[in-house]
Amino acid sequence: MTALLIHWAISAASLAVVAYLFDGIELSGLGAALLAPIVIGLINATLGFVLKIITLPLSILTLGIFWLVINALMLQLAAFIVPGFYVAGFWSAFFGAIMLSIVSMILHSLFE
Repeated sequence: MTALLIHWAISAASLAVVAYLFDGIELSGLGAALLAPIVIGLINATLGFVLKIITLPLSILTLGIFWLVINALMLQLAAFIVPGFYVAGFWSAFFGAIMLSIVSMILHSLFE
C-alpha cells in the first residue's frame, strides 16, 4: 500500500512539473493534480492495454512510435474526464506525454 501511495505521489509531482514547464498542459489546482494521475493510471490499465494489443501490428511497423500517439490520446481523454486538467490539443498531448514519461522516469529513479 505504501508503494502505491509513493507511486501516486510521484505521478502527481511529475504531472505538476510537466504542467509547469509545458504551456500546452494546465492544472488548475491541487485537486486536479491529485486526481489526474489516478485517472491516467486507470485509463492506461484498461483502455490503454486494449488499444496497445489492437494496434500492435501498426506499432511494430512504426517501431513503437504509434504508441506515442496512443499515449497522447489517452492523456487527452484524461484531461476530458478530470475537471481542472486541460490539454490544449493533440500535439500538446503528444509532447506532453513524452515529457511526462521522462519526468516520471527521473522522479521514480530518484525516490524509489
